[in-house]
Amino acid sequence: MTDELSPKKKLSQRIPRPKKKVTWPQARAFSVHLLTASGSFLAFLSLVSAAEKQWTAMFLWLGLALFVDGIDGPIARKLDVKEVLPTWSGEMLDNIIDYVTYVLIPAFALYQSGFMGEGLSFLSAAIIVVSSAIYYADTGMKTKENFFKGFPVVWNMVVFTLFVIHPGEWVSFGIVVIAAILSFAPVNFLHPVRVKRLRPLNLGIFLVWCVLGVVALLQQMDSSQIVRIGVGITGVYLFVIGGIMQLFPKLGLKKD
Repeated sequence: MTDELSPKKKLSQRIPRPKKKVTWPQARAFSVHLLTASGSFLAFLSLVSAAEKQWTAMFLWLGLALFVDGIDGPIARKLDVKEVLPTWSGEMLDNIIDYVTYVLIPAFALYQSGFMGEGLSFLSAAIIVVSSAIYYADTGMKTKENFFKGFPVVWNMVVFTLFVIHPGEWVSFGIVVIAAILSFAPVNFLHPVRVKRLRPLNLGIFLVWCVLGVVALLQQMDSSQIVRIGVGITGVYLFVIGGIMQLFPKLGLKKD
């Protein structure tokens, strides 16, 4: 015995449901998510290179992923992606990819290279991935001035600097430990683009670091002394300037 459909159900089966049309703003907004998601493929290519110990290629792919991470946010804000596609979380997508490119792959490279020795390299990688996972759970990692509260786990930059300047295994291990501890310290760290105070100077130093990084890649990570010194000085500046500006809150303020 078969159940008969009610007249209401029969009517619903006869009348096709109207198809939802994708608007141009929605298509543009989704393309930004695709741009962000492309970072995952760059991360994959970087991981393959790290597994094969091709450090120049690995850092090249990580650099491209850093570039994508730098441009997708401003584009998303300009196109009001959050308002146009409220059910798609660009922030969550960004955090997933950031953890892989900023944390997981640099930690793996540190372990895979073994330039701190097998034991310290493994321990350093463990410290990086665990401390960074906890850091990403903090929803209040930004100040009103857009400084990061604590070291913002940009291990891709730290590990790249270590690969360029080769400070020695114990110095390298000390840097990893200090940076991991500072992830949870009440110390400000610079966002070179979004922090307004001293932005021309800070952004200029960051661009110099990037240019020297490109030169180091062109030199196949066997950098000249001037490149190593330049990467070291600019890297230290970017690491400490946020704390200095925290100690001197009027530093860089424009006078009325």
